[in-house]
Amino acid sequence: GAVLWLSEDNRLGLGHRRLAIIDLSEAGAQPMHSADGRFSITFNGEIYNYLQLRTELENEGVSFRSHSDTEVLLHLYRRDGAQMVEKLRGMFAFALWDAEAHSLFLARDPHGIKPLYYSNDGQTFRFASQVAALKAGGQVDLRPDPGGVVGFLLWGSVPEPFTLHQGIRLLPAGSTLEVAQTGMTRPKRYWRLSSVMQRAALQADAIPRGEEREYLRAQLLDSVKAHLLADVPVGAFLSAGLDSSTLVGLAREAAAAPLQTLTLSFDDFQGTHNDECPMA
Repeated sequence: GAVLWLSEDNRLGLGHRRLAIIDLSEAGAQPMHSADGRFSITFNGEIYNYLQLRTELENEGVSFRSHSDTEVLLHLYRRDGAQMVEKLRGMFAFALWDAEAHSLFLARDPHGIKPLYYSNDGQTFRFASQVAALKAGGQVDLRPDPGGVVGFLLWGSVPEPFTLHQGIRLLPAGSTLEVAQTGMTRPKRYWRLSSVMQRAALQADAIPRGEEREYLRAQLLDSVKAHLLADVPVGAFLSAGLDSSTLVGLAREAAAAPLQTLTLSFDDFQGTHNDECPMA
């Protein structure tokens, strides 16, 4: 079910409805707080390198109360502040409250896999993982936003940071945002595709000729292994395409447990070349 936590002065509320993937116990419940009560977090997503980060923090003397990736974020923020996002490998959207500094830190993963919407009317700052949640709370300017509407009509999707409403914005992918009692900062980008492409080009020079296939396979296998991290059964959506077949093949190789696969078929397509079921 949903859990709501309010700060001591009632100026901040953090809500969470949990889908448990890592550490299914109550120790992994959210909103989660540090042992001293200074930091609180509500987090949507999964951190694939949390075990490495946890080991690193434990070696520095940090003690953990759960086995969840959520708690790693709390300790990492205490150590590194806003720079902590650069250490994360995963998909995430989270808001982290520092009760001592009276500041709220929000972050979204590099590829924008997890959404993070916010609204700021100068009096109250609101945020959620869905536009519907902000609308349900009321007090948000829902007039149509020309930028969002035109973007949707031109490209079939609403371009960041616009939404269909003037009073609601989407935190851009690979960005952070800080909110204090004096107001909010502009979104700050910590990840750029151009920089990643530049690094990739330099790394590509180091791959010995003739070993490109092996290198690609090793990289794909490493990525698939990271995504299999879960305390619940892992499944895969299988289409007729090479991409899903490749992922399922690598996942079967990387995981000891059998993999459940799912395919959708449509009666209208049966017996035609559009039916993906036989190939899947």
